[in-house]
Amino acid sequence: MLKIEGKSLSQGAVIGKVRFYRETQYDIDEGDYEDSDAEIEKFERAMEAVKEHKWALANAAEVNSDIEGSLVFASHVALLEDKGLIHRVEEYIRAMKKSAEFCVKIGFDEVADDIRSLPDPYIMRRSDDILELEKEVLEELMGTSSTISFGKEPYILAAYDLTASEVARLDRRYVLAIMLKEGNLNTHASILAKGLGIPCVIRAETLSAACDGQEAIVDGTNGLVFIKPDDETVNEYDKIMKENKKFTDSLMRLKGKMTVTKDGREVRLYADIANPYDIQMVFDNDATGIGLFRSDYLFLKDRDYPSEDEQYLAYRKVVEDMSPGSVIIRTVDIGSDKSVPYLQLPNEANPALGMRAVRVSLTRRDFFKVQLRAMLRATTYGNLRILFPMITSISELKECKEILGECEEELRKEHVVIGNYLIGVMIETPASVFIADQLAAESDFLSIGTNDLTQFTLAIDRQNPNLDRFFDPHHPAIIEQIRMTIEAGHRHGSLVLICGELAEDASMTETFMRMGVDGLSVTPQAVLPLRQKIRELDLSV
Repeated sequence: MLKIEGKSLSQGAVIGKVRFYRETQYDIDEGDYEDSDAEIEKFERAMEAVKEHKWALANAAEVNSDIEGSLVFASHVALLEDKGLIHRVEEYIRAMKKSAEFCVKIGFDEVADDIRSLPDPYIMRRSDDILELEKEVLEELMGTSSTISFGKEPYILAAYDLTASEVARLDRRYVLAIMLKEGNLNTHASILAKGLGIPCVIRAETLSAACDGQEAIVDGTNGLVFIKPDDETVNEYDKIMKENKKFTDSLMRLKGKMTVTKDGREVRLYADIANPYDIQMVFDNDATGIGLFRSDYLFLKDRDYPSEDEQYLAYRKVVEDMSPGSVIIRTVDIGSDKSVPYLQLPNEANPALGMRAVRVSLTRRDFFKVQLRAMLRATTYGNLRILFPMITSISELKECKEILGECEEELRKEHVVIGNYLIGVMIETPASVFIADQLAAESDFLSIGTNDLTQFTLAIDRQNPNLDRFFDPHHPAIIEQIRMTIEAGHRHGSLVLICGELAEDASMTETFMRMGVDGLSVTPQAVLPLRQKIRELDLSV
């Protein structure tokens, strides 16, 4: 038996037969091509073909309610339309008189190296996307394909690494688990692999192609792989898998039950979603309502601004379907690592701290008003709440409310009926924590975004794997800021919610309950495990 230690990407355990995927090796013909125009035309056709393929993947992901996948492939299209990248390859074709394939390899590699040398980690991660696109453009030029297929028997997929497109093209019916020799927690491929809902282990450094055809156990919970496991290990994991199923079955019995502690303290459990198609997951997991509807998706999935009617129909569907439960819709949070080419946002040395979220909205009022009008039109169909992200000053909140008021006045003049709604503020920077009293006085509820709050408090990019050992979401400064915000909100009669990864951290649930939090907003799948945790608590002790 060979035991391999890696890093957990997604939890669970399975036993199955390994199939090792070997990446296609390219034999690029350098060539001497005097007809540069013909090679440029080949390059442009290949780029267009890959773009169409990416749009197809984005649309398929949307249909499957896979918001992460859809956003990934929409962002790939934006990179393929980058004029600097296109110009660089075309100039090499003209100057070097070489094949399109040869110049694609040189040009894309150089762009990836340039991006990797930048100081901002958000931008650095795009180098992986550039190399993935290089591979797909080369495949198109050379008539090859890297589709992964091992027939119609269940198997454990092993590989050195995978691209986002390779993950998206997997036949989910047959892949039991994934184990990678390389991989990174924060690549788009890893994000999509995690979304498959199967055990995944990455950075299994001693993994090799020799395991092909062998029986293996993948323990995604503990980041372990066992090749040719002995009988004792197989029996141990048989018991673990039976216990996992027993636990899942017990959670299903909590549907319809109240989320209340043994001593009678009730808390609301909301679900996060990213598009209207996610609503079924909210019902399946019995959430109280939607604590965070990320409207960003509507702006990232297409090549142009979503119209007011398009947004209105999306918001109306979610609000109407969820009624009488509440729906909190966050105004668009784009910028930083969420690229929207049609907005033509400036290139910034540190985009995470630059033009993003409400700063984009307030500097482009017409753009902002289209979204707010769409939200207001949806208010008559249920219980809608509007949430403003990345607010760092009271003047920003007042300006948002002023623009919202203008939209309401315009709509009333157009004889549009507007229902009741609430206004909320995301608390996701230390600045907003320290003025939480003022923000609560000017709003109806506060929502603590723990992901960005942790990142900005600790001055650590949470997606940079090199900083994992320094990143501590349980840092006393984070916990104290959450407590301060809850107390500030309650002084003004405002509800206070916690969202982000920390909200579904069961080790923090009792702490948050004792602080008096009114609700937790988590991924739909985390609702029932948290309900069970809360029902086991006795806060009177």
